Amino acid sequence: MVIVHTKDTMSDIYLDAVKIRHQVFVQEQGVPLNREIDKDEAYAIHFVLYEDGQPLATARLLPLADHKIKLQRMAVVKTSRGKGLGLKVIQAAETFAKEQHFTEIFLGAQLTAEAFYQKAGYLPYGKPFLDAGIQHIAMKKRL
Repeated sequence: MVIVHTKDTMSDIYLDAVKIRHQVFVQEQGVPLNREIDKDEAYAIHFVLYEDGQPLATARLLPLADHKIKLQRMAVVKTSRGKGLGLKVIQAAETFAKEQHFTEIFLGAQLTAEAFYQKAGYLPYGKPFLDAGIQHIAMKKRL
């Protein structure tokens, strides 16, 4: 297993991330493609977990102001869920963020994934909100 990252939106790594996100968010969850691929793609750091050369999980980090960063687009292909791959991608993203001197990480978790993020150390705050037609909760973690 290997986890790599890129900011290059022309790279194979980025294209693999988009492929996973398309399967999970667009095909499975019905998120409109124009909501899935957004204006922040070129500003984000894209992570992809590969196993035996196959892209299986992804996430992206979007730098914010004041040493804060946002974890977004966390996805694991359906056939690989429940194997801890999502947590491995999150840990790699957090390690990267710490190395870059970010002090706090934020995310908007789908309500069905709230417990997953809590196990990873994230705390919910605020009220649930709708994003792309799916209920979410804001969460954060000190790095």
